[in-house]
Amino acid sequence: MPHEVVAIALPGAHAMDLGMPAQVFEGLLDEHGAERYRVRVCSPGGAPIETTAGFTAVLEHGLSIVDGADTVIVLPGTGARAARAASLDPELREVLHAARARGTRIVSICTGAFVLAAAGLLDGRRATTYWRRSDEFRAAFPAVRLEPDVLYVDDGVLTSAGVAAGLDLCLHLISVDFGVALGNEAARRLVMAPRRAGGQAQFIERWRPADDGDRLTGVLAWASEHLGGPLSVDALARRAAMSERTFTRRFREQTGTSPTAWITAERLARARELLEGTDLYIDEIARASGLGSGTHLRAQFHRRFGQSPTEYRRVFRPASA
Repeated sequence: MPHEVVAIALPGAHAMDLGMPAQVFEGLLDEHGAERYRVRVCSPGGAPIETTAGFTAVLEHGLSIVDGADTVIVLPGTGARAARAASLDPELREVLHAARARGTRIVSICTGAFVLAAAGLLDGRRATTYWRRSDEFRAAFPAVRLEPDVLYVDDGVLTSAGVAAGLDLCLHLISVDFGVALGNEAARRLVMAPRRAGGQAQFIERWRPADDGDRLTGVLAWASEHLGGPLSVDALARRAAMSERTFTRRFREQTGTSPTAWITAERLARARELLEGTDLYIDEIARASGLGSGTHLRAQFHRRFGQSPTEYRRVFRPASA
């Protein structure tokens, strides 16, 4: 019997995502020529799904087919992103919990993580979602250990970042189910790398200040414009007219990370901007972004992104730029 994959679509689904699981999983054969996977898409009540592309998808199945699934994938979209504990469809909540209790593998792509979090399936777990929605997600689901800067997380329940990262996660599932060789075969069929050169990193934009006049926001805005100079936590706390302890607590509440980690992330983001937009040498970029030397920049880049600054520039600033 093939491995049964059931994708759950909600109103406002992205058109690409409706067909993506079938595109990845179907057509992979065993040594006898039999299909390794079967993929079906359902919706609550089997209702037609309005997509963000302006057409309606008519589905054949309701949530009852989840009962026979080996893997359940919650697809992203505006309906998924709107999910909150108080408003989640009771039938959908029950179906997901019953599937989890049976040992069914539970997966989300992009903002599908909002549905899993609203159902309580991510409480206390590591998870990720599309980085542009990370602040919204963190505010709605503080019990989830959100990791907004990775492509996917496998922590019992599996979550991925944006749409393309859903492909990475599906290839990971194939490798787990049937071995790396089949995962590589699936990647070749999709004309994509089985593992990205950048490792598990979402390339997040630099932080931008909110226009709200908050003291901490003002300090962060100032720090983001002075990354090339010394930025100690004590100096930032004094600039915010707070004790270092209060500043650190407020900082983590507002950003979800520590001041030191935020400064490093901002400096790496600034280095990426310079790699993409200038012809500066690596040592010059390291100084301008506050990372000191080219050696330190390379080490931080490898640790954070799994590739060198030169490799990053080759991808994001082609020779013709």
